[in-house]
Amino acid sequence: MKYKVLYTAIILLIYLVGRCIPLYGIDISSYANQAIGAEELLMQTISGDAYRSSVFALGISPYMIASILIQIIVACRSNDAKALISPKKINISIYMVTLLLAILQSLLRVQELRFGAAELPFFVMQAIAAIEMVAGVMVILWLSERNKKYGIGGQTALILVNILDGILSTIGQNMGRQLFIPLLISVVLVVIVIVMENAEKRIPVQRISIHNIYADKNYLAIKLNPIGIMPVMFSTAFFMIPRLLVFGLVLLFPHHAGILWLEENMALDSPLGIAVYLAVLYILTIGFSMVFIGPKDLTEQFLKSGDSILNLHAGRDTKRYLTGTVFRISFFSATVMGMCLGTPLALQCAGSIDSAVGMLPSSIMMLAGIWCNLYREMVAIQNYDAYQPFI
Repeated sequence: MKYKVLYTAIILLIYLVGRCIPLYGIDISSYANQAIGAEELLMQTISGDAYRSSVFALGISPYMIASILIQIIVACRSNDAKALISPKKINISIYMVTLLLAILQSLLRVQELRFGAAELPFFVMQAIAAIEMVAGVMVILWLSERNKKYGIGGQTALILVNILDGILSTIGQNMGRQLFIPLLISVVLVVIVIVMENAEKRIPVQRISIHNIYADKNYLAIKLNPIGIMPVMFSTAFFMIPRLLVFGLVLLFPHHAGILWLEENMALDSPLGIAVYLAVLYILTIGFSMVFIGPKDLTEQFLKSGDSILNLHAGRDTKRYLTGTVFRISFFSATVMGMCLGTPLALQCAGSIDSAVGMLPSSIMMLAGIWCNLYREMVAIQNYDAYQPFI
């Protein structure tokens, strides 16, 4: 445990240093007094810094999107096809997609950066900044992989740092009564997340290999929050996709009124942006649940092992039951998480709370979910350390 904690601390120290290195040619003074709003706080969970002007500007978002896309593609294949795909091949595919996404995001992000005095031609400064951002993504990828192997928390440790930094910055810049309602909502959200993370539906399972008093105590457990807090974090990354598409359309059609309206309203301070963000959350929660819990795979495992769900025929009936159950639980989870995320955003949109603290409850909710997973991992490591060698 001590070794893993120390290794993670070193990884986080390197990450924090990288977040403080500005991109080449950036006018740092123009970002110094800029307030952190809902948009910046949302992006900071997956980006390297709040203003996205350091070498870690793109953060971990390209890696997150690439890994989930490859995992979904692999999960949708048959069990026989999965057996032919090696972990090394999957990792190489993730790295390639990450690189492509990083290049695309850097080219778009560089258009929004504020450069200082032109020491070189402007397009050269933009090219250097884009290369630095891509290199930063590769460094973050290496850090997260090393932490996954030797530390605690994997890539979520980097996200945890971003969330903590965003929360502390928001509280530091908005002391006073305007924090009362967001913090009150945050307390409620933390309780809901803890309950959702620890509650589960237990489906009785009949195991043919168990013929003792424990035969009646076998079950298939599905959490009320099936994929945990992961859809909330990934919705932040995937929310960037429609924003990038709209930004690309603006570059192609800079004077089109409809596209300009979409660009203006595709933000978390407008009803359209909130609706798109919550729709992404629903899609990811239900989609991730169907892919990673895998009713089809579970049905095939039951058929091969001879086990079955109590009072259900193996095969089609089992698959239909599991698919319906996973869909209902994931839809319920998406609804609860959507209400948790949507309430502060709606209050912000209505002007009841300040926009600078609109995403504070969501950040604290994600923090609670990550801590639940880290706590389980640390307990597992402690239990492993508690074993004594026989010799």
